[in-house]
Amino acid sequence: MPGLYFDELTVGQVFQHPIRRTITEADNVWFSALTHNPAQLHLDEEYCRTETQYGQRLVNSCFTLGLMTGISVGDTTLGTAIANLGWDEVRFPRPLFHGDTVRIETEVIELRESKSRPDAGIVVFMHRCFNQKNELVAHCKRSGLQKKKPAA
Repeated sequence: MPGLYFDELTVGQVFQHPIRRTITEADNVWFSALTHNPAQLHLDEEYCRTETQYGQRLVNSCFTLGLMTGISVGDTTLGTAIANLGWDEVRFPRPLFHGDTVRIETEVIELRESKSRPDAGIVVFMHRCFNQKNELVAHCKRSGLQKKKPAA
């Protein structure tokens, strides 16, 4: 199992996830359509070229959040997560555009015992998303309920 148990995580631990992903126009249009988001910023190239400061369509921020979390799963929670408890302090300091390539890093920023589940703990991750210029484009805290290592 590639994910880590609660007991195997330490505060300050940083994961440099090996998966990188180039964002395509299809990713952005498909995700925006699938989630019923008709914002011109994601779908209307002419509007963005003439009416916005960016001059091109922006990648849907919810796609960015999902990708940032998804890329982290294999190294952190795959097979060991019980539940995602929520995202906090979600920020997008720079836009992403079609053709940008992202990389993700994750830091364990908090660990605490579950009060109701002796077989689990709560972990808080800080996910950070960088573009190909190494500029921070997104970050968030994500809390999850994580399995503890089974007794031998």
